[in-house]
Amino acid sequence: MTPPTFTATMPILRIFDEALALGFYLDWLGFVAEWEHRFDATAPLYMQIRRAGLVLHLSGHYGDATPGATVFIPTLGIAAFHAELCTRPNPNMRPSLEPLPWGTQMQVTDPFGNRLRFCEMTA
Repeated sequence: MTPPTFTATMPILRIFDEALALGFYLDWLGFVAEWEHRFDATAPLYMQIRRAGLVLHLSGHYGDATPGATVFIPTLGIAAFHAELCTRPNPNMRPSLEPLPWGTQMQVTDPFGNRLRFCEMTA
């Protein structure tokens, strides 16, 4: 029997307000919306966003995820990413670069309590 091959992981992050989610992920973090789905016109949004190889799913469906998740994201070029975010100030976020024993990390928290830990690994 051949063992499975895993090709990617796509975390699902719970959102409650579409405008806040799009402002944070698309306008501030620079992701691009690839597709969105609704079961009907009044159904919650489910969408896929992408930036530089990172794919996330955002869901307004109550059963998909719990707010307050943390996603650890290995990153190359974290200083440039940090500098880019600093050119688009966010009134609720002022991320910093944190040197840690395993690399340099920058954490941001979305409007729903989900944390994204971008880390340029050194070990």
